[in-house]
Amino acid sequence: MEQIKVIVAGYDHYEGVDVNPSYQVSQALAEHGMEGMRPVGPTEEDPLEGVDLAISSVTMPVSFAKAWPMLHEAIERVRPDIIIATGLKRRARGIAMERCAVNLKEDDADDRENLGEQESRDAVRHASRQPIDPQGPAAYWTRLPLRAILHDFGTCGIPATLSSDAGTYVCNALFYNLLAWAAGHEDVLAGFVSLPLVNESGGQECGLHLDQQIQAVREVVNETIRYYRRPSSSPILIA
Repeated sequence: MEQIKVIVAGYDHYEGVDVNPSYQVSQALAEHGMEGMRPVGPTEEDPLEGVDLAISSVTMPVSFAKAWPMLHEAIERVRPDIIIATGLKRRARGIAMERCAVNLKEDDADDRENLGEQESRDAVRHASRQPIDPQGPAAYWTRLPLRAILHDFGTCGIPATLSSDAGTYVCNALFYNLLAWAAGHEDVLAGFVSLPLVNESGGQECGLHLDQQIQAVREVVNETIRYYRRPSSSPILIA
């Protein structure tokens, strides 16, 4: 059997958030794998057939100084074929598939890591932006098959969108550093998924059920494995 190793990374705590989907989703996939995936139709090819799949989770602090080094250490230890980082986008109404990571961060962001949410927002208004890597490119494109993933989301009824803005705080910096690393490891697929708040009421406010978010990231893993095993340009969408 073909062995494929996947890392799903999430953050450990967000200020003012009781149920953190980034943490919960990564833990669920590491503990339960691809359980509960929708059945493969008679005309569909199962990307998991013949695959010995191992999913590991990494839980990172919401910290510029610590998030990427912790993920990088796990990458060096696990040596994965696929890396899917997740974060929280509080105002999102569905899953946001991030297209690119930009070479920008707030110049005082490291000083804001331990501030409360309101203090951090106030600091953002007075901050200027600086490059994450002064020698790096302006942006990196994701290496996930976004077109195929969004098609699957539509089939499953999962609200989702493309996003070209992961912000200028920790999520974007992690995404940028991850893709900078992946640029030197062309056999590894990597990308970032922004998750909404957990909304178990089913109302019109922002967010999705946690089970639906877990299903969504399982679909991301599934389609990325499909592309990893049979690469082609058709399921990639970066523009």
